[in-house]
Amino acid sequence: MLKSKTFVKKTRSGGVMKIVREHYLRDDIWCGSEACTECKQESTELLKDACIESNLCSFPHYLVPDTNVVLHQIDVLEDPVIRNVIILQTVLQEVRHRSAPVYKRLKDIIHEKEKHFYTFTNEHHRDTFIEREPGETANDRNDRAIRVAAKWYSQHLKKFEADTDGLCVVLLTNDQGNKQKAEESGLLVYRFEEYIKSLIANPELVDRLALSNNDKNEITSSKVLFPEHLPLSRIQSGIKSGSFLQGTFRASRDNYLEATVFVQGEGEDSTEVLIQGLQNLNRAVHQDVVAVQLLPRNQWVAPSSVVLQDEGAAKDDAVEEGEEEKALKISAAEAARKPTGKVVGVIKRNWRPFCGMLNISQIKESTRHLFTPADRRIPRIRIETRQASTLAGQRIMVAIDGWPKSSRYPNGHFVRSLGGAGEKDTEQEVLLLEHDVPHQAFSQAVLSFLPKMPWAITPEDMAKREDLRHLTVCSVDPPGCTDIDDALHCRELENGNLEVGVHIADVTHFIRPGNALDKEAANRGTTVYLCGKRIDMVPELLSSNLCSLRSNVERLAFSCIWEMNQKAEILKTRFTKSVINSKASLTYAEAQMRIDDVTKNDETTKSLRGLNKLAKILKRGRIEKGALTLSSLEVRFHIDSETHDPIDLQTKELMETNSMVEEFMLLANISVAQKIYDEFPECAMLRKHPAPPPSNYDILLKAAKSKDVEIHTDSAKALADSLDVAKVDGFPYFNTLLRILATRCMMQAVYFCSGMDSDFHHYGLASPIYTHFTSPIRRSADIIVHRLLAVAIGADSTYPDLMDKHKQSALSNNLNYRHKMSQYGQTQAVGSQQQPQLQT
Repeated sequence: MLKSKTFVKKTRSGGVMKIVREHYLRDDIWCGSEACTECKQESTELLKDACIESNLCSFPHYLVPDTNVVLHQIDVLEDPVIRNVIILQTVLQEVRHRSAPVYKRLKDIIHEKEKHFYTFTNEHHRDTFIEREPGETANDRNDRAIRVAAKWYSQHLKKFEADTDGLCVVLLTNDQGNKQKAEESGLLVYRFEEYIKSLIANPELVDRLALSNNDKNEITSSKVLFPEHLPLSRIQSGIKSGSFLQGTFRASRDNYLEATVFVQGEGEDSTEVLIQGLQNLNRAVHQDVVAVQLLPRNQWVAPSSVVLQDEGAAKDDAVEEGEEEKALKISAAEAARKPTGKVVGVIKRNWRPFCGMLNISQIKESTRHLFTPADRRIPRIRIETRQASTLAGQRIMVAIDGWPKSSRYPNGHFVRSLGGAGEKDTEQEVLLLEHDVPHQAFSQAVLSFLPKMPWAITPEDMAKREDLRHLTVCSVDPPGCTDIDDALHCRELENGNLEVGVHIADVTHFIRPGNALDKEAANRGTTVYLCGKRIDMVPELLSSNLCSLRSNVERLAFSCIWEMNQKAEILKTRFTKSVINSKASLTYAEAQMRIDDVTKNDETTKSLRGLNKLAKILKRGRIEKGALTLSSLEVRFHIDSETHDPIDLQTKELMETNSMVEEFMLLANISVAQKIYDEFPECAMLRKHPAPPPSNYDILLKAAKSKDVEIHTDSAKALADSLDVAKVDGFPYFNTLLRILATRCMMQAVYFCSGMDSDFHHYGLASPIYTHFTSPIRRSADIIVHRLLAVAIGADSTYPDLMDKHKQSALSNNLNYRHKMSQYGQTQAVGSQQQPQLQT
């Protein structure tokens, strides 16, 4: 049956366009119930014996949640207790439009076989499709569609009542109007909280309920503590007129009464507005997008040097400005004052579940307690729980439900326990969650795209590739490395020149564009290395086996091969898909020993000596052009084989071979960057490193001045040269310390799409163009670069997203975020493991 949907759409030019869409209604959409003998379905999701012990429903029943229940109570729906749930197409579509994170979580639940969630396509079923009535809002129409579908299910299942012990359908809603209309039409309907509280032997589910508006009002005082947030329409007109500024709220780690709002201006211009005091912060939470109003210039203040943590017992909701706020208001010199403002509204909340600890209330038998997040930038959250004694001493997750203007703290609910505080696995889980590092096991959908084992290179693969198995290729990596991305070779040609090859794992052979494996790798962005643990970007079958360029096995590679003269000048460059057979997998120390051992003259050692000689020339040339050699001490942990705890740490010793590998990886990245930009000037994925603003160097200049050392920061070359001569007698580590400080002054290097930017320069490497090509096993950006290069040399076909500069730019932004968060997580992991070692 064919219906048509007609609506009008405004065009960019201001005209109106009528759009007619065909909408097909069908008779062959099945109910998904095991109890049904009428529907001709091959498989079913909903069990016949759908029993959850409840005081309200003593009979088998299926649950039909409405949109708001799914949006606000997803934490409860994820619990294993909640099973046999019908997710209507109407609900799924609304959730998709209103919250991408909740939609993803809902889809994950639907894919869990043991949960028995069934998606019913009610919008295309002849008996459940409804048209919007004149004067009816879209929201009311959708509520009616949910009631109609629930009614159809009730009548449909009634036919099999005799065989199912009275199996029926329960509609769950928190909307009083929707509930009333459902009851009038004869449906069995409950408020979600009412139903969850009726479940027998599952009291912990009650703690996971998100607070409804009624509940929020119950646990706050009547006194108004904060100004009302302005409506979005007022905010938008204020931003347009220039009376308000829009920016990202960034809370202070050291002072809970202070924050800055980062306002992005035209081009590279940006402003930071200082916010001080509880009322001016006005219930904004770290990373919210807010509207701020600047205060009069005579009310501008300087950032406070006072360290204030919101600690101890809960502060009274009725308390006015306290001593802590007064301590902020110290007189400051006019020059030190910054633009100061107040938050007038929240444009977009960036709330997520937070990790932390419960502060148990001092009031005996109280069910309301304060939760202290691990991230000091997040305010304490008030939650209601009946299992406080069990949760004491545990790391738990809590989500914010709302922040009423009459409450000192936001209200939230318990999500789940992560384990005992201080336990290694628990603390690692907290670290990953707080830095938003995707670390769940790979789903079956992702794993289904892996090659079947045993795997071997086929004659078809060989026909499309250059056979380089005869070359003396070897890899040089840190000890214990199993995800070997790169291998090298060097040999002398008959004309006296040298052939040098960088061979990179051909990950794109196994990960094809757009499939679940590709999407998962793009979302993860990077492999994350923690103490004794690796969070892979791609499944282990690829990272440590089929893609890893291990010795004495045939592997698919993407090769960058140069012909160079003895002065390391490039005469020719070519790129090819290849097959290699690495002759040795060496550590940096093993490769260095081979180079230094004059008695060794085998092909691998000769290749390493040739590479090392050329690398020294390449490095010297880079430094002469102004490339920076900065220092950041890296440590390596020795792990106990039984407990997996770190028992010792040492700083990583850098050898010539470290530099040797680095030089050729840099050269390959630069060569590939130039090639893909020449071929695709609008959509090449490149990497740039902006020059730091002069103010970034203040800390470095101050440290140098304390020892009467002069540092020039006019250019990368000037900085490199002045660091080379910055020495102090009797203080051998001073130069290293300056280089570490210089590292801290640098801007973050970022990925970008060439068609969306004009500044390509990499400041740290003193290179006009750069990208990442050499680590596709552990970086998603390299996979995109491999695809671009493959299309450029005719080794693979293109696809629409690869040539779309806007999609490439969006992908770059996600990769920059993932890369930054993984770096923060890795740094914090090293710090947390160093602490006990330094104490002993």
